[in-house]
Amino acid sequence: MRGFRDYVLSTAAIAATMLACGVAAAQADDDNGHSQRHGYKHVLLISVDGMHAVDLKRWVESRPGGNFAQLTGKGVVYPNAYTTAPSDSYPGMLAQVTGATPKGGGLFYDDSYDRNEYPAKAFYTSQNLPDPGCVSPAGTELTNFEALDKTFDYSSGLVADYTAGGTLGQVYTQLDPDHMQRKLVNGQCVPVYPHDYVRTNTIFEVIKQAGMRTAWSDKHPAYEDLAGPSGKGLDELFTPEINAQDTINAGAKPGDDYTKSFVGVRSYDSLKVQAVLNWIDGYNGTRTQHQGVPAIFGMNFQAVSVGQKLAKAGHADTDKSLVGGYADANATPGNALTQQLQFVDDALGKFVNELKAQNLYDSTLIIISAKHGQSPINLADRVAISDALYSNTPGFGTNGFEICDDAALVWLSPELQQATNPATGNPYYADAKAYILAHAADLHIQKLLDRDELTKLYEDPFHNSRVPDFIAITDHGVICTGGSKLAEHGGFSKDDRNVLLLLSSPRIKHARTIEETAFTTQIAPTILRALDLDPRSLQAVREEGVEALKLNEGAERF
Repeated sequence: MRGFRDYVLSTAAIAATMLACGVAAAQADDDNGHSQRHGYKHVLLISVDGMHAVDLKRWVESRPGGNFAQLTGKGVVYPNAYTTAPSDSYPGMLAQVTGATPKGGGLFYDDSYDRNEYPAKAFYTSQNLPDPGCVSPAGTELTNFEALDKTFDYSSGLVADYTAGGTLGQVYTQLDPDHMQRKLVNGQCVPVYPHDYVRTNTIFEVIKQAGMRTAWSDKHPAYEDLAGPSGKGLDELFTPEINAQDTINAGAKPGDDYTKSFVGVRSYDSLKVQAVLNWIDGYNGTRTQHQGVPAIFGMNFQAVSVGQKLAKAGHADTDKSLVGGYADANATPGNALTQQLQFVDDALGKFVNELKAQNLYDSTLIIISAKHGQSPINLADRVAISDALYSNTPGFGTNGFEICDDAALVWLSPELQQATNPATGNPYYADAKAYILAHAADLHIQKLLDRDELTKLYEDPFHNSRVPDFIAITDHGVICTGGSKLAEHGGFSKDDRNVLLLLSSPRIKHARTIEETAFTTQIAPTILRALDLDPRSLQAVREEGVEALKLNEGAERF
C-alpha cells in the first residue's frame, strides 16, 4: 500500500476528539454579524504545508526584519490554530476553502477508499489485463494524487515531467479519465473526477457565482477537487506535478522527483510563485493572457514539508552537508529546513512587493496557514514501524485497503464488512477489531477509533461509503516507513495539527495575538466576509456551525 506531540486530545473522552476534527460547537454568523462590510477586493491565500505555529513564532523572533515578521506586524496571529483530523493534505486544503471537516467534506485522505466505486481502466490495462468495467465486488482505492496524471507511469510510480502531459493552467489537459476510479451511473461505468468526491460547496464556487475571478495553484492536478461539486468553481488551476521527474535541476538522477532534494522542491515551488506573481499582474498563470486580478488566489508551498521530512541532501543538492528536520525538541530548524523557511519568507516578500507595485496591497487580505503540520518535531521521538500487520486483519480480504503515515486508516472488504466470519462465527468487524487491538503494541496504537466513535465524529462506516472502518491513532513520534524519512503527517497529534495561522493587511494597525483555539475551517467564512459575501452561502457554515475568525479576544469576528 502507498504510505503514500503528544496526542493533543484526551483519549479517554471521545467528546474531546470532536475538537481534533475541527468541529466547532458555535453557531453560524447571525444577520447582525454579517452586516459589517470589509471592502477587500482580493484575498491571497497561502498554505505553507508542514509549518507549525511554533515555526512561525521562532522564525519571527529570530528574524525580526523578515517578511513573516513584517506580515505579523500588520496582522493577527492564532498560535492555537488546528487543522483537520485526519491531518492529510486533501482534507486539510478542503477545510480552508469549504469550512468543512471530513464529516462534511467527505474526504479523509488523498489516498483513500470508496466502497461503492470500481478501479480505473488503467489499473487493468497497465497490467495488460482486459478491462472488466464496473463489475462486482465494488470497493476500490481512491488515487487522488499523481496517479491521475496523463503521463503517470504505473511501473515506476513517477510522472514524466511537471506538466503531467498537459498544459499548465489547463488542468483538464493534465488529467486522464482512464486513470480515475469509476462508478455506475444509469448503468454506465463512468470516471469519477476529483471534484465529484466533494460533498460541500467551496469558496471558489461562491466567489465565482458572485461574478469574481478565482485561481489556485497546488501540487497535483488532482486538486481539481477544489473546484467544488459543480466542477466550475475555479477559473484557473495551475498545477505543476510535484511527483514528476525533476527536469529542472542538473544534478537530479532518473527517478528523482521534486521531493528528493531540498533545491528540487524549491525549484518546483518557484513555478507556482511565478504563477501567483503573474496573477497579481493581471495575467493568467503562464502570463500568456491578460485576464484581470482574481478576487481569490494563492498557492501551497511544499518546501518546508520536504525540509522536515527529507533526511539528507539529494542528488540535485550541491551542498551535501544539508540535513533535514529540526535540531532539537524546541523546533529549532536544521540547516536544510532553515533554507526552506527562508525561501518561503523571500517569496512572501515578492508577493507583497508586487501587490504594492500594482497598487493592490491595501485592498488585499493575506491569509497564511498550512494544510497540515509534521510529526515528530523532536527527532529523538521518531519511531519507524511497518504497517504490514493491518493487511492480515480479518475481513480485509482481497478488497480491503489501509493507509498509514503516522496514523492508520483501515477499510475492510465491503462484502465482508457486515458478514459473519465462518472460521469463528463472529462478525468479521468484531474479529477485525479484536485482531487490531491484539497487535496494538506492535503497531504502537494509542487509541483505536471503531464504528461507534467514528459515527460520532464523522458518519457510520456501515452506511457512509468513505468513512474508514477503523482509525488507529498511534503513539507520538510513530511513522509508518521502511525508509529514512524523518517525519510524516495525517494523524491527530499536536505536531500534526497545530499549524500557523496569520491574517495580514495594512488595514490592521495594531498587531495582535488571539490565544483562543481556532481552526483552519474558519478560513473559508473569513474569506467570504473579507469580500463582503455571505458566509452562510457555504454549506459547512450552515451545517457544521463554523464561524469566521476572531479579530480580538472579545466577541468581534472578522
